[in-house]
Amino acid sequence: MKFTKKRIVATIALLALMVLTACNNEKEIKESSAEEPVQQEAVTIENEGVTTVYEQAPTKAISLNQHVTEIMLALGLEDSMVGTAFLDNEIYAPLQEAYEQVPVLAEGYPSKEQVISAEADFLYGGWASAFNEKNIATRDELETLGINSYLQSSSVKVAPTLEDVQQDITNIAKIFRVEERGQQLINEMNQEIEAIQVKIPEAEKPLEVLVFDSGETDIFTATQNFMNTLVTMAGAHNIFGDIEDNWATVSKEDTVDRAPDAIVIIDYGSTTAEEKIAFLKDDPALSQLPAVKNEHFVILPLSAASEGVRVAEALEILVKGLYPEAY
Repeated sequence: MKFTKKRIVATIALLALMVLTACNNEKEIKESSAEEPVQQEAVTIENEGVTTVYEQAPTKAISLNQHVTEIMLALGLEDSMVGTAFLDNEIYAPLQEAYEQVPVLAEGYPSKEQVISAEADFLYGGWASAFNEKNIATRDELETLGINSYLQSSSVKVAPTLEDVQQDITNIAKIFRVEERGQQLINEMNQEIEAIQVKIPEAEKPLEVLVFDSGETDIFTATQNFMNTLVTMAGAHNIFGDIEDNWATVSKEDTVDRAPDAIVIIDYGSTTAEEKIAFLKDDPALSQLPAVKNEHFVILPLSAASEGVRVAEALEILVKGLYPEAY
């Protein structure tokens, strides 16, 4: 067959037209898929009296307290976040790189205006204080603004268990459609906890422990919150664990009567752990406690002791501090 110059030019033109058409079709498909989100199966979550149906995973989330920020980052959700807030301590080191990818909206809670400006579609609160008219807005008001919310159940219930913390992690993983990551995180947590607990020495009587948060005239202490759970997991006994509340203010006299063997200092805020220890040593009544006389103090960062992903880290700090002979 003879290929004339005219026929060759026509063939080349036809091939060019076919390539151009294919490219345009591919572009249209990509643009169409970008405009239309992939349909996901709806997820219904019951959370502290609020039922929410998530048709799609949130894409513009804001975390409002450090321990829930760390849950989101541990689940690899930094790309689904438009903001974070309220650090108690430095961010958990393995999550620092992911944390730096998320805008910090405020040192404390962000304002309602900041939340709206960020076009948030989901707020994740660690403490009940996150959702009230003074701090941001109530959950009902957020709903009217088209913003879903989740409150860490294990942080607000009395006597939370490890399973309660893990249920919160599971719920967040479901909401963001990363269930496998959630289960992997829980499995790793359980393995680390088991490895630490085998190091706890056997004792006829558990150590009596005071959890010291703050206070000068009276003492603000952990009662039946997750810190009580951690102390129990460490094989010790919280001296105020019989009070049915998360936190309580107790008298110095009652503290002296219960004679703790060790004191866990909760480290956060403007008053340093060293300043809290100095106060205990200088106080006429508290300086007579066996724990103070023997200088048996354990410093536990609030961010590690909260209901988040650092349970194993918190437990290890307690076990090392309570039983230095085990290490």
